[in-house]
Amino acid sequence: MQKIDYDLLKTIADMDGVPSVGAFNIRKDGKALDRHSTENVQIIPKTDKPGIDIRVMPGVTGEEVHIPVILTQTGLNDKVYNDFYIGEGADVTIIAGCGIHNSGCETTQHDGIHRFFIDKNARVRYVEKHYGEGEGTGERILNPVTELYLGENAYCEMESVQIKGVSSTERVTKAKLEKGAKIQIFERLMTHEKQTARSDVEIVLDGEGSSAQIVSRSVARDESVQVFYPKAIGNAPCRAHVQCDSIIMDHAKISSIPAIEANDADAQVVHEAAIGRINNDQLLKLMTFGMSEEEAEEVIIEGFLK
Repeated sequence: MQKIDYDLLKTIADMDGVPSVGAFNIRKDGKALDRHSTENVQIIPKTDKPGIDIRVMPGVTGEEVHIPVILTQTGLNDKVYNDFYIGEGADVTIIAGCGIHNSGCETTQHDGIHRFFIDKNARVRYVEKHYGEGEGTGERILNPVTELYLGENAYCEMESVQIKGVSSTERVTKAKLEKGAKIQIFERLMTHEKQTARSDVEIVLDGEGSSAQIVSRSVARDESVQVFYPKAIGNAPCRAHVQCDSIIMDHAKISSIPAIEANDADAQVVHEAAIGRINNDQLLKLMTFGMSEEEAEEVIIEGFLK
């Protein structure tokens, strides 16, 4: 591994190189760099297409699984299919993410298609971070697709973060919830220059007592463009809340189009959306402490995206 590899792994997965313990799969430039299973977590390569199956045994608790992807070749188009099977009653944290270092003039792209099958009473925390860098003029494109199927009383917390440097992203997230299942999705991203970001989220609440929370926070700078389409569909007595908050700066453009649908008289589905500039009172207050306007903006943005 090179220094670039170590730096990318640290940024997207908080890893200091290859772990000495635990289950992990590190993918670099379209190939498996290193992989390790444990007694409780099996990582099995697919035989029909690029990707892996991750199987977490029933009742397992306290396990962490790292599955980062790094790309350092310009002109590479990488596509991977990962399926997660979480056994009944398990409690696991899965840390994914993709980092691209593009030092050339061609486009480097990663498309990750992830499916989660979360069994009855199981709990999953899924963290996915995206990051781009490199001195080249080639684009850095990331298009994640995530499908989640939550069984009875299952729980999933999904944290999706775009740190910086991604030229273009199209995110698709879909989830179906059975009785008593609960999902929380927290999305945070920043765009700048002429970057574009689109996010489509659709949560279908089929089970009685199921619930969903979708929270999106974003900052658009320079001439970047963002489009959000979060949607919650209540097909049973359930609860869902969709919230989109964005800060717009410079000559950026943001469209936030939340949608809610209730097909049961006892479905409670709510949405909120707000787009605006940085609050002048907040800027002035920070500037009274000796900060420049630019420094004050960065402090506000950092706090907003936490």
